[in-house]
Amino acid sequence: MTMKKLRWAMDSGFWDLDMSTPVTLDGKARPVAGDPLPLGVSRGARLSRPRQIDFFQRFMAAPFVPSFTPDRGLALERVFSLPLPSSIGERWFATLLGQFNIQKFVTSIKKDGTLQMSEPSWLQRIKKHLSEKSLYAFNLCSELLVTPDDTLLLSYEGYGDEKNSRTKAVLHHKFPHHNLIVEAAGLERFVDHNGNHWDVPFSLAADVASVPADSSTSYHLCINHVMGSPNEVQTQSAGGAPAALLPGLCAKCAVSFKKNANIWTSEAPKLSMVQPYDIFLSDPHISVSTLLGAVVTAFVGNTSIRTQGEHDIQYLKGSGLQAQAANSAISADLFASAFFSAQHGNFQRLFLDLTRINVRLDFPSGLKFLSGAARVGYNLYNSQEPSWERIETLCPKATLSFQQQIAGPFSLRVDSEVALDLKKGNWYPVMNDPVFAVEYALQVLGSAKAVAWYSPKQREFMLELRFFET
Repeated sequence: MTMKKLRWAMDSGFWDLDMSTPVTLDGKARPVAGDPLPLGVSRGARLSRPRQIDFFQRFMAAPFVPSFTPDRGLALERVFSLPLPSSIGERWFATLLGQFNIQKFVTSIKKDGTLQMSEPSWLQRIKKHLSEKSLYAFNLCSELLVTPDDTLLLSYEGYGDEKNSRTKAVLHHKFPHHNLIVEAAGLERFVDHNGNHWDVPFSLAADVASVPADSSTSYHLCINHVMGSPNEVQTQSAGGAPAALLPGLCAKCAVSFKKNANIWTSEAPKLSMVQPYDIFLSDPHISVSTLLGAVVTAFVGNTSIRTQGEHDIQYLKGSGLQAQAANSAISADLFASAFFSAQHGNFQRLFLDLTRINVRLDFPSGLKFLSGAARVGYNLYNSQEPSWERIETLCPKATLSFQQQIAGPFSLRVDSEVALDLKKGNWYPVMNDPVFAVEYALQVLGSAKAVAWYSPKQREFMLELRFFET
């Protein structure tokens, strides 16, 4: 999992979960699917961005919510609830989210010298700057609870300095043991593994996933259809658009089995009459989890060029089993993960009562790992020195998460990929794409938190609400 996803649930390492990002007003962007495309867990229903900002305004006395992106700078956001009849007010939530680019406004008046209040027309000049459409953006969102198991979200997003607008419709249905998400979006925003942003004219996706459990078998089916040529938003990539964003259809079917084991659980009594700041973070423990699965992916259309140049079935070449036809392709692979989690403290006392460390090791391509292990073993058997490229195929993708309570409900969290650059002979681990966050636990809600995070690599800052996430 790349940390740009900013999803800190430990089971999210193997699926294209929506990324949290301030580059869009709805606070989300979809990741470009990589190879291989295995299974994680259900995405589930998340609290929409307008509802998050509405919560900040109503219950946390925040009249504006700040965000920062490299292209737009510092901006302030506020939500206005639209009046609805009382008979349907509990089932229908309609809002207008407005964004004001304060950094661009300050920069413009500095260039114009408007801050010189000795001039008689300084007030008129400020009003002129405030009337600039490029300072504003809006998101009109409507969430309707159709039935107790069906939720429909419609949104329209526009920017004053752009001609293009974004539209989205999302249907979420809860089955007894599965979740269904159907999403159609015009001008959908995608982010690739290098952090480049792409706009796709139209995207249609259907996602069916079994409800995850602590130790169980999970199933996942996702179908994604892309129309139109992708357009890179900022810089131009040397390799062009990712193959997964070219017009065509991609279908993924995966199954995985997860097993949890508790090594140690604290039996020390908790403080009586003191509620933990987060009930999900109140039990000291040491535990491990393992996940093993398989995935089959089919491509139809231009997306199949990702396997261009490969004919027939190629065993252990690239990632997994692959077959190529004129306008289609199919691939299959294995994947595995190992999780380690340790916590000290009950998160009840005022100071330093919570220390958490999570480590995840991902093997995204099992067949590629087996192929690399066979080649390295062959080299060692023949007294040959294996190449760094082959050794790197045996190294898992490592992700480290560290959280420490500072005082009361406040805690500091750092999430990062950890990598070794073996080609340069560097055996010391280095942090790759770290994310720094300050969390404020909302004790009255049991397990909820306000999160302020910053990504130095992406140069993005955002405030979010998280419910029932660890």
